[in-house]
Amino acid sequence: MLTPPDFLRSSLEHPVAVFGAGMSGRAVLELLTALGARGEVYDERPVSSGDELPRASRFPAEAASRHRLVVFSPGFPSHHAWIETARQAGLLCLGEVDFASILWRGRVVAVTGTNGKTTLTELLTHALRGIGRDATATGNIGFPFSKLVAERGGGAPDSMAICEISSFQAETLRYFRADAALWTNLAEDHLERHGSLQAYFMAKWRLFERAVGGDVFAGTSVQQWALRFGQTLPPDAHVATEDQPGDVLLRQTVFDNYPQRENFLLAAAWWRAAGLRESALYAAAQSFRLGRHRLTCVAEKAGVAWWNDSKATNFHAVEAALHQFRQPVFIILGGKSKGGDLPDFVRRIAPKVREAFLIGETGPALAIACRSHGVVCTDSGTLAAAVRGVAARAQPGDVVLLSPGFASFDQFRGYDDRGSQFESLVGEL
Repeated sequence: MLTPPDFLRSSLEHPVAVFGAGMSGRAVLELLTALGARGEVYDERPVSSGDELPRASRFPAEAASRHRLVVFSPGFPSHHAWIETARQAGLLCLGEVDFASILWRGRVVAVTGTNGKTTLTELLTHALRGIGRDATATGNIGFPFSKLVAERGGGAPDSMAICEISSFQAETLRYFRADAALWTNLAEDHLERHGSLQAYFMAKWRLFERAVGGDVFAGTSVQQWALRFGQTLPPDAHVATEDQPGDVLLRQTVFDNYPQRENFLLAAAWWRAAGLRESALYAAAQSFRLGRHRLTCVAEKAGVAWWNDSKATNFHAVEAALHQFRQPVFIILGGKSKGGDLPDFVRRIAPKVREAFLIGETGPALAIACRSHGVVCTDSGTLAAAVRGVAARAQPGDVVLLSPGFASFDQFRGYDDRGSQFESLVGEL
């Protein structure tokens, strides 16, 4: 039975304003129902076909007067006009993860990072289940924390939520508390939301501040940026994750090479601190399989290898993918901009690119940058045109890599939709 804390009870007696009609918002509605409360949804986006969820497209001051609590999805920045209106009206405003955490009775291991956080979350969950622990991957991984809390009735004291936390979720944390927090790496990303790399760093740093009394672990690049931005990490938080020697026990696993090696090293640091048998973590690494759309060879057609890395939604991920290939590759790049120094990104990858086929709204800007740095390119516009174009150019022995480097929402429902369409297009060749 879910029982809200005293400070929330009076707020739940009024309808709760839920900002966002997507996955997070629907999970909040499910949790409110489990609490015996009612939610009202507000979303600026038009209702799509087949979506019958009632919602309002405006949140004026008179609407705010009917509520005492707002729970908002990660897509709503803290300075959003609706949140400002709610705060001015004296409403308590909580992010979805924050709200769910208040009602969770189990333990929380939080995972963040520019790249690798999903794989690390999945690895820890897989390894803990392998030793009989009640562990569930939740959060930004596609299974909202609110949904987990609703389905598990708040969980048991020994339940473990392995919670992937994005910078969008971390920046507004207020009540969330982690028993441990792991931060894989930091690189340029989401500058369209945060404005600067330092602001992006500080958004994620908020997660470490919420690991009160718990263990925190930071990869090499996080340590470097913390020093630059004047933040102090505990000595035992430092985990050497870059340029580490090979590990014979990881051979034939996805963690044998970078960038996945970094994820295993962070997992191992927490695993040892938790007093768990290291052999069990290595056993889990042997049976672990990466999720779809993460740097996988999906087909070989007429001697050409086609690789799907649609989850690469930032520059750092693209560079890590290109590092895996000895030869320059045909690359499909582009999508919805997330900010960042695009010309410098192209300069860095130029030696590894044989020819670039550009898609999405960033295609024209990428084309200018490519020409400036001597990268042969074609602004294909769509993924289908890019696949057809590269298929006409590639020869036996060549590698074709979909590693877009940008968000997918200009042309697709998500990176998984983009990757699935890529695989279908390649299958039709």
